[in-house]
Amino acid sequence: MAAPAPGGPGAAASAALDELSRNLTYGALGAGNGSLSGAWYRRNQAHPPAYILPFTSRKESLTFSNTENTSALVCLNEIHLFGVLLAILGNLVISISLNIQKYSHLQLAHQEHPRPYFKSVLWWGGIILMAVGETGNFAAYGFAPITLIAPLGCMSVTGSAIISVMFLKENLRASDLLGMTLAFAGTYLLVNFAPNITQDISARTVQYYFVGWQFMTYGILEILIFCILLYFHKRKGIKHIAILLTLVALLASLTVISVKAVSGMITFSVTDKMQLTYPIFYIMFIIMIASCVFQVKLLNQATKLYSTATVVPVNHTFFTISAIIAGTIFYQEFLGAAFLTIFIYLFGCFLSFLGVVLVTRNREKEHLPQSYIDFGHVPGKQMLDKIQPDSNGLSYGTLPDGSDSTKSPSGEKKEV
Repeated sequence: MAAPAPGGPGAAASAALDELSRNLTYGALGAGNGSLSGAWYRRNQAHPPAYILPFTSRKESLTFSNTENTSALVCLNEIHLFGVLLAILGNLVISISLNIQKYSHLQLAHQEHPRPYFKSVLWWGGIILMAVGETGNFAAYGFAPITLIAPLGCMSVTGSAIISVMFLKENLRASDLLGMTLAFAGTYLLVNFAPNITQDISARTVQYYFVGWQFMTYGILEILIFCILLYFHKRKGIKHIAILLTLVALLASLTVISVKAVSGMITFSVTDKMQLTYPIFYIMFIIMIASCVFQVKLLNQATKLYSTATVVPVNHTFFTISAIIAGTIFYQEFLGAAFLTIFIYLFGCFLSFLGVVLVTRNREKEHLPQSYIDFGHVPGKQMLDKIQPDSNGLSYGTLPDGSDSTKSPSGEKKEV
């Protein structure tokens, strides 16, 4: 095959791809390391190397003519596919773990002398599976963009609904089928139209993004919004679900940024050169742990105040939106994307949100336990004992003396 003409578009494209294959980082070729010095930052801000820009294989980007370039593009898509599969499998494993934990709780509840749940082998099996699933999600961020991995969390919700119908014998509703269909359709769209960029996340790459004006502006705005909402939540005592889950989403945006940075640097260390000796790795690691801890704390507050059927879809929606914004601003994942591509991607996200809402809608009400009702606390009723609701009839069961009759206000007995 003839080599591209010197100075022609084919030669320029081939040179750009060669540089990309050596190291898609900011700074000098090859090593992918360096210190965060003022001179380094000014030099790269003023004249960023061409090969550090997000790379896309869509039609509006560079067109490559030789076989080597085509195989390189296929390789990039395979890397993304691997990340998507990791995320989907991770979310499905999380679904299995949640149902195993739920099954262990049901088993313990039917025992005459139930043990604490943390002494159940089955419950610990669910916890281990959840750790495996979260590890898969963590690794997925090292192979694919945030805007591709974060929305796949809907697979955990829909997968959990399917598994609960198969193994826990829960009812399959029409809204479940519609929600699953919408979620799968949305997932297909967002996977196919998500930003198709591949970056080797080295310490230098993270440093460059971390001190960029885009993230600095975003970080200041996020801190201001977080402090205002926290003031209303703590000082004013406002416990609205929107405030709680917005606080969670703001922390989640930092989590996904730091998770991708940590996962990407670990992946780069395995495939190319050690990156774990740079301070930025440990800064991102601390941000990741701290943001996760405070997320869990706020999310627990939300689940105590509101039902799971309300918290799950709202949290999934807020988390996904915050992750998309974080990936767009910090890693510039939509840079150069066509408007139609962005629109179809967002439409796919909307379908997945709607699917999660339909799957979780009113599901919690189906499992509310039938508790004892004290009519002594109900206005207009004068009863001295508690009675158990009868699930098979229209009445509230029998009176303590076994009689099936009640007295009317005039003293006459009436049959129930």
